[in-house]
Amino acid sequence: MAMENIFPPMVLLNPKQKHCNPVRVASRNTKSVINNCFKKKYFVQEKLEPMWDDGYGTQTAKDYLEAAKDMIMPDNGPPRWFCPIESGPPIENSPVLLFLPGIDGLGMGLIVHHKAIGKVFEVQCMHIPVYDRTPFEGLVKFASDKVRSEHTLFPNRPIYLVGESFGGCLALSVAAFNPNIDLVVILVNPATSFSRSQLQPMFPFMEACPKELHKFLPYIFGLGLGNPIKMANVNVHSPFSPAKKMENLFRDVKALVEGATLFADLLPKETLSWKFKLLKSGAAHANSHLHAVKSEVLVLASCKDNMLPSAAEAGRLLDSLENCKVRYFPDNGHTLLVEDGINLLSIIKGTSTYRRSKTHDFVSDFIPPSKSEFRGTFNELLGLFRLATSPVMFSTLENGKIVRGLSGIPDRGPVLLVGNHMFYGAEIGGIVEEYLREKKIVLHGVAHPEIFSENIEAPLQVISGFDRFRVFGAVPVTARNFYKLLSNKCHVLLYPGGVREALHRKGEKYKLFWPEEPEFVRMALKFGATIVPFGVVGEDDIMEQFLDYNDVIEIPVIKELIKTRNTVMTKVRTGTQVTGEVANQDFFVPGIYPKIPGRFYFLFGKPIETKGREELLKNKEACKELYLQVKSEIIRNVDYLLKKREEDPYRHVFERTTYRALSGPVDQIPSFDP
Repeated sequence: MAMENIFPPMVLLNPKQKHCNPVRVASRNTKSVINNCFKKKYFVQEKLEPMWDDGYGTQTAKDYLEAAKDMIMPDNGPPRWFCPIESGPPIENSPVLLFLPGIDGLGMGLIVHHKAIGKVFEVQCMHIPVYDRTPFEGLVKFASDKVRSEHTLFPNRPIYLVGESFGGCLALSVAAFNPNIDLVVILVNPATSFSRSQLQPMFPFMEACPKELHKFLPYIFGLGLGNPIKMANVNVHSPFSPAKKMENLFRDVKALVEGATLFADLLPKETLSWKFKLLKSGAAHANSHLHAVKSEVLVLASCKDNMLPSAAEAGRLLDSLENCKVRYFPDNGHTLLVEDGINLLSIIKGTSTYRRSKTHDFVSDFIPPSKSEFRGTFNELLGLFRLATSPVMFSTLENGKIVRGLSGIPDRGPVLLVGNHMFYGAEIGGIVEEYLREKKIVLHGVAHPEIFSENIEAPLQVISGFDRFRVFGAVPVTARNFYKLLSNKCHVLLYPGGVREALHRKGEKYKLFWPEEPEFVRMALKFGATIVPFGVVGEDDIMEQFLDYNDVIEIPVIKELIKTRNTVMTKVRTGTQVTGEVANQDFFVPGIYPKIPGRFYFLFGKPIETKGREELLKNKEACKELYLQVKSEIIRNVDYLLKKREEDPYRHVFERTTYRALSGPVDQIPSFDP
């Protein structure tokens, strides 16, 4: 049988070839594909723009089944690597990502994510033919040879190993045998827990099962892999009508349920028996070498995995491995990577796992948010909050005129937005969203380092808001990061008041808590950044604080908890130069109760140019004067908004809800005339 009839569109890699740079090839003819692959022409993009199309939802588990139908045909070939065509050319200096498949061996487990990860990784997937009988040690050698080959070509770049289920055992063993190579290992429901799984009792039954009944085992096995509804839901976010979305959903669910019979062809009795032996030996091999794994490891675990005890296994691996992080998914099954709501690239970005060199750099390794990340965060996750607060934004033009929208803020950086924190920093999401929606520019917030520290890493942590901070450009507030952002002409969001302002006390609404020293002015002057002072109000329209720091610190037990927690916390301002209330950066949980939602109002003041004023760097008094000017502008903006919001006919949620139902979207609801 001709190989071009076996494989769907992809780039095949000869296992003897040391390296191949994949290119986009439209032909299904294998010989043509291989020839094109070995020309070593590597077309890359320079960078990704904000709101880029990551293709999430364009391919689903249904496409996996379609590809599997072609790939299960016997070809008597050994294991090999292939590059998915849809992954396309990655951005410059992208690291290699090697996908190690689950028990199916097809290598198509990343199909939902091919387009997205293909933009920032050179993706290569391992394919193990159905009738291949390479033992586990042979597969470890095969993958290790590939790792060493890639390391020889690019010794300063990390190599990513994404191992799903059985591939997780393979990834750990490869990492254990290559401790001196910089590997980033991502384990998706790893089969290292095979000895404690529900699969283990099936092994002796399968051996004794008559051949006539054996055909039902793979069918049962296929149905237990995951939730068909979640798999089919991957593409319901596409821009179709509700009726069309439901039609697609029912069609895909039907195809997935029917597709479970495919496992009878994919795993005939001899192959299934071999796969179980491979799983058993792979799990034992990986577990016996965990102590030798020095690589950075990220474990993704499903809590509703019907095949393996993945949640419990994630905790065991967290305790057993030197450098391990865990994220768990409460409502997902074994086939995590083809289920709805799981964007592998977002997870990698949100856990600060993506890097192009020895260490992660928050600025140079940043990948702009995509359309699906924007939609998933602001339209779906924060949609109700946005509807409740209906942020309205005004900016100031050069001539002093106040207009609605962000047109008064320069597009060309570096730009430094400096403003006041509302309670809990509730305004941050609105600014970041509007910046992306209107200006298509990433606004990098410089946030408290504790958000990025290991202290917030809990065993089995759900993907949290802290992960989303990183996806949308937040960086730890350090002089080094601040310097890099401004030198790269970025747009930066800064709150000099920090934690003390975000967790202010009762009666301190809209009060600024700034240090005496002009911390940010000198850096702005050095790079000629445009400073835009802004004020925001509205926290008193959505919540009321009844228990603040002064109250909880009087409770002995809570006082000790706060003191202990803040002792190990990363400090932002230290030394004798910072005194008074601004020096109190303690984290605590206040008592609040919600109110009938009002509205958030933002006013960005007239931009303050610092370009060409570098001589002020040598004049402390001039720097201090500019610092106080920015502070006074913020106070003026806050006072203006507090007064003008009284004129807004849509300040309250009932009027806004009525307008939205009859007239238009949230961002078009009218407000006061500036």
